Amino acid sequence: MTVSSERRPAAVFWSSLAERDVDGAFSVVPDDAEVNIVPLGILGAAPEGRKFFVDTIEAFPDVEFFVRKSFTGDDGVTVSELSMEGTQAGDYLGVVNQEKHIDVDQVWLLKSEHGRITSITGYWCQNQLYRRLAVKRLDQVAII
Repeated sequence: MTVSSERRPAAVFWSSLAERDVDGAFSVVPDDAEVNIVPLGILGAAPEGRKFFVDTIEAFPDVEFFVRKSFTGDDGVTVSELSMEGTQAGDYLGVVNQEKHIDVDQVWLLKSEHGRITSITGYWCQNQLYRRLAVKRLDQVAII
């Protein structure tokens, strides 16, 4: 494992999101970058990833991304362990706003080449997220 200039795009990405700056975060992500957000079944490109973060920030205007650990391997993949925390202020992932506070542990893999992030993969426990949002039935996510 080495620390090199390949780490910089991941640092830009997370520091921009810490400021709720999705445009800044995706300034190091080309449109054709592969994005996989596993719990949501999103398998696409940068626009789908960008939409996820825009939706998250709109639903949780006080959202914070706390990166607890991050390292970059020789293969250019940065592994970031973080917690996403905030209070719901809008509908999110089909769940109506109940003003619930969430704290969800996540792991993200960001692969970088030539100073750009070429792939983003995110993992977390979707059941943990739904519990934090007070969803009682997974077959009927929206609570009315």
